[in-house]
Amino acid sequence: LSQNYPNPFNPETSIDYRIPEETFVNISLYDITGRKVIELVNEKRQPGHYTAKLKGDELSSGIYFYRLSTTSGYTAVKKLTLNK
Repeated sequence: LSQNYPNPFNPETSIDYRIPEETFVNISLYDITGRKVIELVNEKRQPGHYTAKLKGDELSSGIYFYRLSTTSGYTAVKKLTLNK
């Protein structure tokens, strides 16, 4: 899981990630209180490099966290900032 670019962002950012084996992938965005705001990816993926786009049009300015988890046991969390 890579850091989103650009960060801070407005109105759109990209989140790159690489999957080394076939697995189910979930990427979710959480607000600063830990409430899930949106699910960006929720599907089985083949090995490879992927990019998820996040559009912040309907989100408030602030700090968010995105979390990638797979059924193969990998989990990573990164922070992003939306400035409007």
